[in-house]
Amino acid sequence: MAAVNVYLNFDGRCEEAFDFYKSIFGGEFVDGISRFGDMPAGNDMPPLPEEVANEVLHVSLPVMGSILMGSDAPSAMGTPPVTSGTNMHIVLSPDSRAETERIFNALADGGEVTMALQDAFWGSYFGTCTDRYGVQWMLDYAESAVKI
Repeated sequence: MAAVNVYLNFDGRCEEAFDFYKSIFGGEFVDGISRFGDMPAGNDMPPLPEEVANEVLHVSLPVMGSILMGSDAPSAMGTPPVTSGTNMHIVLSPDSRAETERIFNALADGGEVTMALQDAFWGSYFGTCTDRYGVQWMLDYAESAVKI
């Protein structure tokens, strides 16, 4: 099923924020909390700085029929500084690879591809871009029923 969700980035406070949201909305984190230290080695990834190993790579919380997602964005990993107000992405989970590519290419036209569509280590066909209006998007196609 296609879906639209929100993805938030934090400067080291993701777990704290999501514990707060969980206290308000209830529910459980989907598949727990993934940490940077859980990432497999290789995959053209830079060496993992020790100080970010315990920071949040990904967390998902069902909220009112949608999924609120988040991660820390540690500067030691080369990510731009987190700025309140621009620390979010709209996440689209289309129903096919072809639809994912169509939407991604249309959104990136006149904008900037920040991560080309690719098969990600967690099993999704995934990419990120910023459209010509400065809105940040994540496209995530997963053949399984579980979407991020």
